[in-house]
Amino acid sequence: MVVLVTGANGQLGQAIQSIADNYPSIDFVFCSSSELNITDLTNCETVFEKYKPNFCINAAAYTAVDKAESEPEKAFAINVTGAQNIAEVCKKHDTILLHISTDFVFDAKFVDGIAYYDRELRLPLKSEKGLTETDVPFPAGIYGLTKLQGEQAIQATYAKHFIIRTSWVYSQFANNFMKTMLRLASERDSLSVVSDQIGTPTNAVDLAEALVKMIKFCQTEPVEVFGIYNFSNEGQCSWYDFAKEIFNQNNISINLQAIPTSAYPTPAKRPAYSVLDKTKIKEVFGVQINDWKESLKTVKR
Repeated sequence: MVVLVTGANGQLGQAIQSIADNYPSIDFVFCSSSELNITDLTNCETVFEKYKPNFCINAAAYTAVDKAESEPEKAFAINVTGAQNIAEVCKKHDTILLHISTDFVFDAKFVDGIAYYDRELRLPLKSEKGLTETDVPFPAGIYGLTKLQGEQAIQATYAKHFIIRTSWVYSQFANNFMKTMLRLASERDSLSVVSDQIGTPTNAVDLAEALVKMIKFCQTEPVEVFGIYNFSNEGQCSWYDFAKEIFNQNNISINLQAIPTSAYPTPAKRPAYSVLDKTKIKEVFGVQINDWKESLKTVKR
């Protein structure tokens, strides 16, 4: 079985590479953007014709959230056109597609302890567990908008797809919040981190393992369960809580201050609440999910 992974040099791509040897029955093909430019349909067709993958994990994405506000064309090319190109070649080769999306498709509010996912109608969440796959997305910025449009392009192009929405991804690979906090702690005596944005950190290796479990499930189960799925670690926290736990687990003493979002303006708006309900992926695929604090302890430094 051949599994082609786009975005091989990104955080998730590297995480999948770190576990690949644990699955000798899977022939992973890792393609960086220089080998597979998802914005180039001809390039996509050439690579798929060469490897003829049974599955494709599309981990390639434009993820510079703030920069997207000033270069929307580039974000659109990668997150929308690229997603559609991958869906088209997957359809041509009957390749099952696993596409990575984001909690940024939501602009949920968190007011007086109640989360609202529709900023205009102010509809409360149907579950205290978090946002579900059927909640209506309302992206607040270019990055979230293009990721949502990428989801829609895939849905309109090819039926055999899984869209996996995830959040706050970190690991020992590439650039991410955990590595930034550790770097800043080595340079400064104090830090201020936003405390009124609520979500859930996701260990990229845990996400990689979940994707492999989904693939292996599709090998053995005749039932088609395509569609949107949420995946993050369990629990919830603020970015301040996340930073505090990072420092605690690394025995770092630093003056950490909690600040509101208003005190740290950014070009792109962040969701105030983006906790994802993982009930569906657990029930359909039997995925077991670690608590975010416990998973953080497993990351190599």
